[in-house]
Amino acid sequence: MKAKDFVVLFGVIGIVLMMIIPIPVLLLDILIILNISIALMILLIAMNTKEALDFSIFPAILLITTLFRLALNVSTTRNILSHAEAGEVVAAFGSWVGGGQIAIGFIVFLILVVVQFIVITKGSERVAEVAARFTLDAMPGKQMSIDADLNAGLINEQQAKARRSKIEREADFYGAMDGASKFVKGDAIASIIILVINLVGGFIIGMAIHDLSFGESLSTFSILTIGDGLVSQIPALLISTAAGLIVTRAASDGNLAEDVTAQLFKYPKLLFIAAGTIGLLGLTPIGPLRTWPFAIMLAFGGWYMQKAINKQQEQEEMLVEEQQIEEVRSPESVISLLQVDPIEFEFGYGLIPLADTQQGGDLLDRIIMIRRQCALELGLVVPVIRIRDNIQLKPNEYVIKIKGNTVARGDLLLNHYLAMSPGFEDDSVIGIETVEPAFGLPAIWIDEQMKERAELSGYTVVDPPSVVATHLTEIIKRHAHELIGRQETKQLVENVKESYPALIEELIPAILTVGDVQKVLSKLLREKVSIRDLVTIFEALADHGNYTKDPDILTEYVRQSLSRQITQQFSSGSDTLKVITVGPQLEKKIAESVQQSDQGSYIALDPISTQQIYQKLNEHVNRQIQSGQQPVVLASPTIRMYLRQIVERTMQDVPVLSYSELEPNIEVQSVGVVNL
Repeated sequence: MKAKDFVVLFGVIGIVLMMIIPIPVLLLDILIILNISIALMILLIAMNTKEALDFSIFPAILLITTLFRLALNVSTTRNILSHAEAGEVVAAFGSWVGGGQIAIGFIVFLILVVVQFIVITKGSERVAEVAARFTLDAMPGKQMSIDADLNAGLINEQQAKARRSKIEREADFYGAMDGASKFVKGDAIASIIILVINLVGGFIIGMAIHDLSFGESLSTFSILTIGDGLVSQIPALLISTAAGLIVTRAASDGNLAEDVTAQLFKYPKLLFIAAGTIGLLGLTPIGPLRTWPFAIMLAFGGWYMQKAINKQQEQEEMLVEEQQIEEVRSPESVISLLQVDPIEFEFGYGLIPLADTQQGGDLLDRIIMIRRQCALELGLVVPVIRIRDNIQLKPNEYVIKIKGNTVARGDLLLNHYLAMSPGFEDDSVIGIETVEPAFGLPAIWIDEQMKERAELSGYTVVDPPSVVATHLTEIIKRHAHELIGRQETKQLVENVKESYPALIEELIPAILTVGDVQKVLSKLLREKVSIRDLVTIFEALADHGNYTKDPDILTEYVRQSLSRQITQQFSSGSDTLKVITVGPQLEKKIAESVQQSDQGSYIALDPISTQQIYQKLNEHVNRQIQSGQQPVVLASPTIRMYLRQIVERTMQDVPVLSYSELEPNIEVQSVGVVNL
C-alpha cells in the first residue's frame, strides 16, 4: 500500500475516534476550518466537472464528510457541555452571525437548516432517485445500441467495451447517489437534534454544575450552540449544493461557468427587453435612482455581447472561407469534380423564376410528381435530379443532361403559352413559331390575350412549366435504361427480398448475378416495358436462368411472362390491337441472317436489305401516325429481338411485339405487311 492509502485509512479511523476521545480546543478549531475547506473544495470540483462520472467518487466522499461533521458535532458538544467552550471558531461564529443578538443568530441557523433540509436536500434526493430509475430502465436499450453499432462496424470491440463500462458506471453512480442523498437528509435531522441537546442540556448544566446564573447560562450556551450549528451547517450546505449540482448536471463540453455564460447569455436581445422593463420600473414610486443603473448595465451587457457574437460570426465565416480555399488548393479537391450526376437540368438566368418558389415557381414540386409518375409507370426509382442555372446558356434556354452529356435542349418564353395546332391552322391565332420540345411537333408561342382564342380554335395550350415537365418526363422514359445500374438493381432486389425472401435467395446469386438481372431490366426499360412487377420478372428469370445466361434470350422469356401487362400497355384497354405484321419472306431473311458468337447472337443483314426494310416499314408507320394510331410491329417470337435491333436504329419509339407477348383474348388486326 502507498502512503496516500494509509492517510485515507487513518483519516477514517481518526474520524471514528473523534466521537469517543476528547479533542483539545486548538485542534478542534483546526479541524473545523479543515471541514469548511473540504466542503468548499468539493463544491468547486462539482461546478467544474463536465459530466457526473468525472466525480464518480462523490457518493463515498459524501458519506465521509457527513461522518466527519457528525464527529465534529460530538466533539464540540462534549466541550460545550463539559467546559462551556468549544474554541475560538465556534464562539466567533456564534457572536458574529447574530451580531450580539441571540435570537437573530438562532433564526439564521434555523433558516439555514430549513434551506438545506427542505430545498436542496429534498430536491437532490428526488433528482437522484429519478435519475437512478431512468438510468436502469435505459440500460437494455443502450446495450442494444452498442451491439448494433458494433455489428454495423461503426465502432470496434475496444470502443464497445468502453461504452458498456460507462453505462454500468452511470447506473452504479446514480444508484449510489440515490442512497448517499439519505446521508445528507439524516445529517440535517441530526443537526437539529444536536442543537436542541446543546441548548437545553447546556442551559441546565450551566446552572447546575458551572454555577452560572440564568442569564449567563442562557447567553453562554446559546452563543456556543448557535456557533456550533453554523460551523457544521455551512459545510453541510456547501456539500448539499454540490450534490444537487452533480445530479442535475447534464453531460456537456464545458464546466458550469462555461455553460452558464454560453447558454444564459446566448440571446443579447433579451437583455435589452429586460433593461427596458427595469427602466419602466423607475417610473413607479421605486424611483429611477434605484432601477436605471441596472437598466443601463443590462443594456450595455446586451450591446457588448451582441458585438462579441457578431465578431465571432465574422471570424467563423472567414474560417469557413479559408477552409474552402484550402480545400480547393489541396490535391484531394479534384476528386469531387469526378462526381457525375445521373440527371441534370440546367437553365439560363431568364428561367430562374421557374425554380424560385419565392417568385411562384413550382418546378421542384413538378419534379417530385415526375419521379412518382416514373415509379408508377416504369417501376424505376429516378435518381435525384440536379437543378442549377448556367450563365453560359441563353437566357431562355435549358438543357437536360444524362450522366453529364446533353441529351435534349429547348427554349421557353415565360410570359407566353405554347399552343399546338389540332391539325388545321387558324390564321387568327398569331404567335412566335417554334417546335414542341418533347415530341417535335410544330407549335407557336402566344401571349395571354391570344390564349382564349387559341383554346376556342381547338389548340392545345400549355404553360411553360408544363412544357418543361413533359419534356423532362419523356427524356427520362427514353433514357430510363441508362439510369438503372447495378447499385440501383441491388436496391430493387433488396426491396423485393423483404416480402419474397425465398425468391431472391433462389435467384441471386445461385442462378444469376446482380449484373445479369440489371442487363435484363435495362433491356426492358429500353423498350419502355415497365419493371414494376419485379416478382413476375424474377420468377421468370429463376425459371429460365438455369438454361441460359444470355440476357437477350432471358429478356424474351420475361416479356412473355409479362404478356398481360404488355397487351394492356399497347392496346390501351381496348379489345382490338391494330398492328403492322412481318411477312414470311422478311422473317425468313432475318432468321437466315442471325449469326452466333461467344458474346451471343446478332443479326448481319446486307445494307440493301436493311434499307428496303427501313423504307417499307417507314411507309406503314407514317400511315398509322397520320390516322392517329400508335404504330405497333408484330413479329414471330424467334425474330422479334433481331427485328427490334434493326428498327431501333431509326425508329426507336416504334414498339416491336411478338405473338407470344399478346393475350389470347385480344383481337389482332393487321393494317399492313412488311415484306421484301
